[in-house]
Amino acid sequence: MLNFKKVVKRYGKITALHSTNLHIVAEKTTVLIGPSGCGKSTLLRLIAGLETPDEGEIRFAGTPLAPSNINELRHRMGYVIQEGGLFPHFTAERNVTLMARQLNWPGERINHRLDELTDLVHLPERLLHHYPNELSGGQRQRISLMRALMLDPDLLLLDEPLGALDPLIRYELQQELKEIFDRLDKTVVMVTHDIAEAAFFGHSLVLMRDGKVVQHGPFQELAHQPAESFVAHFVEAQRKQLMNLSQALS
Repeated sequence: MLNFKKVVKRYGKITALHSTNLHIVAEKTTVLIGPSGCGKSTLLRLIAGLETPDEGEIRFAGTPLAPSNINELRHRMGYVIQEGGLFPHFTAERNVTLMARQLNWPGERINHRLDELTDLVHLPERLLHHYPNELSGGQRQRISLMRALMLDPDLLLLDEPLGALDPLIRYELQQELKEIFDRLDKTVVMVTHDIAEAAFFGHSLVLMRDGKVVQHGPFQELAHQPAESFVAHFVEAQRKQLMNLSQALS
């Protein structure tokens, strides 16, 4: 589905992403993980066409991403940013259907898709008439997911979509998101800093550090066959953090 070939991204003198080769498999969930500033969100923004590589090439379903085709290809991508990014002056329904209206979908088609999505994310229909500030954090994230899925994209991109939620709501949405991913069979690329969340969602994990891919593979490989000491340290540090929290609460 996605292929990176020697992709480099710089911001001034800072190299956010060093020469990167990466293949992301279709109809699977790939999770980008690593410490803050490691390049995972930069990589996601490059896929979405929000940033342009300084070197190298990104192919989406065999087609190189380029300024000439990025608007067309974005219609095949859904993007959920941190904290949802809903337009505060639009109702939930208007947020969800914005792109479909821009593309002049017939009203009947829009309403049918809206019904499908409210059922998919278990959102009460009455909430579609509310504004974002009238919704809970979990409800806003459901609306953001609906918006990302409105055009039935091939690729779904999520940048720490659950990071701002309280633990209980986050846990509930994790379960629901996993069910949705399994049901839709879409290609998903997700950013998180939480190794447990990455292991829960990801068929494959991409662990990054300092703008480089350190290891790419299933969680079990990272946990039991680390490519270098940093991988083992990263996994173990998060395990210890969870254990210490468990002990503190017991």
